[in-house]
Parts: sequence; structure tokens; C-alpha cells
Amino acid sequence: MIELMVSLAMGTLLLLAVGSLVPLARESQTAIQEQNRLIQETRFAMARMVRAVSGTRRLLLPFPDKPSTNWREHVREETVPPSSPESGSIKATAVLAVTLDAAIDLDGDGFPDADNDRDGLLDEDWPSDITYDFDPGVHLIDDDGNGWVDDGFSNDADDDERFSSNNEDPINGIDDDGDGDIDEDPPGDMNNDNAPGLAGVDDDGDGLTDEGDDRDDDEDGSVDEDWLDAVVFNLQGGSLVERTPVPWDETGNGSVTGWDYIESTIADNVTLLRFERIPQGAGRAVLIDITLELTGADGYVASLNTRVRVGGAQ
Repeated sequence: MIELMVSLAMGTLLLLAVGSLVPLARESQTAIQEQNRLIQETRFAMARMVRAVSGTRRLLLPFPDKPSTNWREHVREETVPPSSPESGSIKATAVLAVTLDAAIDLDGDGFPDADNDRDGLLDEDWPSDITYDFDPGVHLIDDDGNGWVDDGFSNDADDDERFSSNNEDPINGIDDDGDGDIDEDPPGDMNNDNAPGLAGVDDDGDGLTDEGDDRDDDEDGSVDEDWLDAVVFNLQGGSLVERTPVPWDETGNGSVTGWDYIESTIADNVTLLRFERIPQGAGRAVLIDITLELTGADGYVASLNTRVRVGGAQ
């Protein structure tokens, strides 16, 4: 009887010990699942940004550094919660903007969505408002990092938000306005030669030279019909949002413009987002360094850093 009672007591203690481990095991499993979710979400969001940069033909943001500013414009960094606005480039919101990949055809019409006029050419006839969104720079984005979105003192032709300076940098491979960037703020006549297409050249092969409006850069009879479609990644609260332009009237205003896009959240719980533009010298490709950090409720941090060549998939 004594031996039986001892055995029962030992069994009871053993069951109590095992029972106390079950909640711990469940908590550990939940923590591991949450960590795996953060890692997968970080990888997914990074893959989306890398694909956009690799497939673009033009980097819109971040800007290269400009001599006229006193902060590093080539770095756009943001933390959640926000850091001190006086801490260098962190005062600017983290934003990455590139032109739409030519492989994207959301409406399935056989033309790239970036080919707005469906003529088989891409981005060949920009308006003076190069993103055709009726705002300075990119719609709803603080392009120049001065704390203002779509600067009220500028007009929609001011593509780099340089305080009313617009159309000062035609497409010629030269930094005409001396701001450190090249070809970033062109007029409607993209090369500024006062002629349709290239002056003295039969651009469209129809036997006529320089016919029509000087803003008709492809000499097809229409002007300003093939703008730059901006793909944008930025933070909205603690969520990383991807903005994708669409070739249909998403706003319902009767026309397709730079305001027609869809937004999707590709990561939550973001605590750090950083983009750095890395120039490689004349004639060499630009690189973008991307850092993304997500932090879970338990304090676990999932972080990735990638360096990708702009247009590397072209």
C-alpha cells in the first residue's frame, strides 16, 4: 500500500510537471510561427521592391545629391516611431519611385501598361508634367524632402519640386540646371530644340521633317501622350505600401492619368525603411541599396538589406 501511494504521488508530480510545460511549448510554437511570418513578409516585400527596381527604365526617387541643399538627398530613411527631424536625411520620408516595368500588362491588351498611347514605343513623348498627375513631382509624395507634399508654390511642370523652377533640364544627357541631376525636369518639347522630334530629322519616316507641334516628340500627330508611370513604395503609418499605376480609369473621372493607380500593403509592423541611391560614375548603372526592418509584438526583428542595379533586368 505504501509503495502504491508513493507511486501515485510521484505520478501526480510528474503529470503536474508535464502539464506546466505544455503552455510553455505552445507559447514557444506561437513565437516561432510569428517570427517565421515576419521573415516571410520581409522577404516578400523586399522581392517586390527589387523586382520594380530591376525592371524599371528610370529611377525617379531618391534624387541624387544637389549642391543647393544641405542634406543627403540620395538617402531616404524613415523609422517607426519617427526619429528627430533634425537627424540628417531622416527628416525626409522614405520613398522609392521608379517607372513601370515594361513587362506589366494588367489589362491584357497585348501592350505594356507603360505604353500609354499604345504605339509600340515606351515613354517617348512626355508632357511637361512628366508623370501626368497634375502635381509637382510625384502625386502625394514629398519628392524633395522639405516636409511638404506637392509643394503649393510650384506648378505641375515642376517635376523635381524645386520651388517654381520648371522645364529647365531638357533630355540631352546634360545637367543643364546644375542641380546634380540629369534630364529630370524637361519641357513638353523634351529636347528643347523647338521642333517636333529631333530638329532636322524625319523621326517617323513619313518623308516629312519637323511637321506639327514642337511638343510632338515622336512626330505621330499627338502631343504629350506617353507619360512616365510611377511605381511608388512608401510608408503609411507602420505599413509599407506599393502603388501601381493602372491603364484604366480607376478614379472614375473619365480619363486615364497619373492619378489612376491601386495601392496594396506589402508589409506591416515596419520599424525601418531606407533607400540609398548609389551613383557609379559617368556611363555606369545606378544602384539602390534597400533596407527593410519589421518588428513583432514580442520584439523579434526581421531585417533584410539588398543592393540592386536600376534596370538590371532590362
